[in-house]
Amino acid sequence: MSTSIPVVALIAYPNFSPFHFAVPYMVFTAELPEQRLFELKIVSPGAQPLQAERALTVQPDGGLELTETADILVVPGWHDLNTPPEPALIAALARAHARGAHVVGLCYGAYALAYAGLLDGKRASTHWMAEQDFCLRFPRVKLDMNALYVEEDRLITSAGTGAGLDCCLYIVREYYGPQVANKVARAMVIPPHREGGQAQFIEQPMAVSTQDAQINRLLDYLRKNLARQHTIDELATRTSMSRRTFTRHFGKATGMTLVDWLVNERLQRTRDLLETTSLSVERISELAGFQTPVSFRQHFKKRFHVSPRDWRQTFGQRKTDLA
Repeated sequence: MSTSIPVVALIAYPNFSPFHFAVPYMVFTAELPEQRLFELKIVSPGAQPLQAERALTVQPDGGLELTETADILVVPGWHDLNTPPEPALIAALARAHARGAHVVGLCYGAYALAYAGLLDGKRASTHWMAEQDFCLRFPRVKLDMNALYVEEDRLITSAGTGAGLDCCLYIVREYYGPQVANKVARAMVIPPHREGGQAQFIEQPMAVSTQDAQINRLLDYLRKNLARQHTIDELATRTSMSRRTFTRHFGKATGMTLVDWLVNERLQRTRDLLETTSLSVERISELAGFQTPVSFRQHFKKRFHVSPRDWRQTFGQRKTDLA
């Protein structure tokens, strides 16, 4: 291990993503007036120049031998989720971790660490679009689909594209503390730390219709009347069914209980209103059918891991001071 400036081995691979490569490159080559923070080495198996997507080419500093003395190894994404790293790279990652180095997988780079077996039994994160595939391939990994980044046992993984910046700044904080990390963030004109998790970025579409025409008509009615309070007995009568029959038909058609379906639809309505209007939280809560603003805030925070105010600040067309 390095005894002075930490050494970062940034690992290139065929058809790498220029953005995913550039994120750790920028963070770990950042210099402050008073000090250089890291020594970055670009690594490729066999020390061969590698071409990125759309014809960019990177000239490495050397081959996998450079990983043997690095303090931090970074795999910035991964080019093919169906393709494990070559055995030499897997061995290099395993040796580095065994001797105490940090091993980092940014975004789909978590696949490289998982293929190497390093994440078995550990918490990890990756891009939300890969959740189902990752869980099927690596059932022993404890995937956290809300975290922007996760560290366990010197294994660090991050969520999608922008979370790579959060993750790299986290590493700067771990080595140099928050003041230095904040200086690096200011120099890059990015926030030093983001609240919330990737749940706020995950698309959660609701089926507009089902295979049950009678239930479809009811769903249309409910969407037009979200502000009202609805009971199972009322809706069963509306569909000319008994309470028991209605509950069974609704669950079969939507895969949800009535309460869960209404909460999902109401949360979607509140997201739209937060993003496109300057209405108060109280008014949005009322229009979406939540019984109280407190209930709205609780449901919103539970689902998206941020407050309505933070959602509007991130995605809204204008900022407003919400109560």
